[in-house]
Amino acid sequence: MRMLLRCGLLVMLCSLGSLALFSHADTATDSAQEMTEKALAYLKSRQSRDGGFSPKFGPGVTALVVTAALRNGAKTDDPMVSRALAYLDSKVQKDGGIYEKRLQNYTTSVAIMALKEANTTGKYDTILKNATAFLKKLQQDDPANKAPTLGGVGYDGKSRPDLSNTQMFIDSLIAAGVAKNDPAIQRAIQFVQRCQNYPDKEKGNDLPFAAKAKPDDLGGFTYNPLDDDDSPHATGDGGLRSLGAMTYAGLKSYLYAGVSKDDPRVQGALRWIRAHYTLDENPGMKQSGLYYYYHTFAKTMDLLGDEVFVDAKGVRHNWREELLDALRKRQQSDGSWINTGDKTFGEGDPNLATAFALLSLSYTKKK
Repeated sequence: MRMLLRCGLLVMLCSLGSLALFSHADTATDSAQEMTEKALAYLKSRQSRDGGFSPKFGPGVTALVVTAALRNGAKTDDPMVSRALAYLDSKVQKDGGIYEKRLQNYTTSVAIMALKEANTTGKYDTILKNATAFLKKLQQDDPANKAPTLGGVGYDGKSRPDLSNTQMFIDSLIAAGVAKNDPAIQRAIQFVQRCQNYPDKEKGNDLPFAAKAKPDDLGGFTYNPLDDDDSPHATGDGGLRSLGAMTYAGLKSYLYAGVSKDDPRVQGALRWIRAHYTLDENPGMKQSGLYYYYHTFAKTMDLLGDEVFVDAKGVRHNWREELLDALRKRQQSDGSWINTGDKTFGEGDPNLATAFALLSLSYTKKK
């Protein structure tokens, strides 16, 4: 009898434990859905008559809003989404790009990702094909392979490349179905590698700044490998600081391009991330670009495929739940997000911050 009672008690406790887990999961799901609904309602109230959002940035913010809405369950026939898609369609240029006067790479890249999410019937096949071809023409492609800018992409044309634009370029090509071994992606990885504080003559970064990396910067990525010594990312002795969003961007780019998780460059990036894991700030940038960081963090963690990430101190992080908590406590009462501490990424604009937050939120939901 005592044995039966004990077994019954154990079964009951296990059941209660399971119920608690399910209850926690259900609560998280309900919370994410409530946050999503409030955010989408806010964005609907902010849409311009022409269907766009924040026109001072060109069509980029509109593309991010569309992607965020669709990734969070909205349909293409939703009035806000359909009007925004029509707005993006109106920004398609004769050269295949999707932009207005500037930010050709950035806005075309995010527009590709938006139209890919919306392309359930093949409606945007031609636009996506032409936009992809347009992006490839913006890439630095020195055939002699001598320039450190090789493979990189800047904001406009063949302007000064940086890792932020190059990771957007890679993301959009992958989204459009370009193969990971495509020459454009493999060239881009050469530039990505030159942004990493990983000095190694055979399989690393051969630029001088990497050889001067401080221990705390090893394995991480910087924004622009050609930054001058007076840039905000310079260490003062010829080195360049590693940054949070850029390190997740670099790691994600390696993985998209088929670089193995065992590769020393990937392992170096993972070591840096373990040592700097946080959702309180964008490491190296404080609050600047926080929601951009959240989105890049979420996309990279999802790509890695681990539900629990262990940091350098051995602390286990359920990154989806922690990201959800970080977003929850920062959402405004009207459903928006805004980054008043941002000085670089434009996240003082609530449409942009809310779009990035919603994109991040979409990755808190397990597949």
